[in-house]
Amino acid sequence: MPPITFSDLAPMLVLGAALGLFGGVFGIGGGIIAIPVFVLGYGMDQPLAQGTALVMMVPNLLVGWWRYAQHHPVPAHRAIAIGVIACVTTWFMARFANAISPKLLRLAFSLFLLGMAVQMLVQLRRFQPQADSPERLDPRLVPLVGLVGGSSMGLLGIGGGLLATPILTGLFGLRQTVAQAFSLALVAPSSVVALLTYSGAQRVNWAMGLPMAASGLLTVSAGVALAHRLPERRMRQAFAWMLFSTALWLLLEPLVHRF
Repeated sequence: MPPITFSDLAPMLVLGAALGLFGGVFGIGGGIIAIPVFVLGYGMDQPLAQGTALVMMVPNLLVGWWRYAQHHPVPAHRAIAIGVIACVTTWFMARFANAISPKLLRLAFSLFLLGMAVQMLVQLRRFQPQADSPERLDPRLVPLVGLVGGSSMGLLGIGGGLLATPILTGLFGLRQTVAQAFSLALVAPSSVVALLTYSGAQRVNWAMGLPMAASGLLTVSAGVALAHRLPERRMRQAFAWMLFSTALWLLLEPLVHRF
């Protein structure tokens, strides 16, 4: 990547602020949009895009975790357990991600988004509010969700919350916002592990990631506050359609360039 110029800085700050707001609303770090932007807009290969997005995601996730915990405290011992399991899994999977073909990694990333979008849209057809839902699985099993979330964070640089949240709402009967608080307890520390691993493999563009991280920190709290005022069903619908659109964009873009 060429050096960052002054004319590049302003759009990066704006994009970082937008992704911080988005991440706060949905309890994620914004990488789900940042990674496609880096790949399609800046010509990065998939591993470099994932590593650079983590620079922005780490502070957003840490702030989001703190803010969600204020509104929806979760048992500390379960939050710590899910975070530790996720961190160990993330480390192994991040090393694997940096060893495989970037094209294969991009295909896996795209199919992951598409699969998540389709699953969420199907589930929305029979969605029921979670306000009074009983726990369906033993809550002591919640930390094991860290295996799933950590695998996704290490391999794709995203997805810990995308996978953990529907598992926590669907199998454990937690409300969306409480599930997102647990998900952030998973992805916040595992994102740090993923960033260190990608950085060690020289897969991070710090000159792009740091300005976006700085501006994102200014808006993530506003996103969290907005999330608590939005209808839960509408949040899920917006999230699912955003995933679907992004996946199609990534899958179709190489075909478009051939013509």
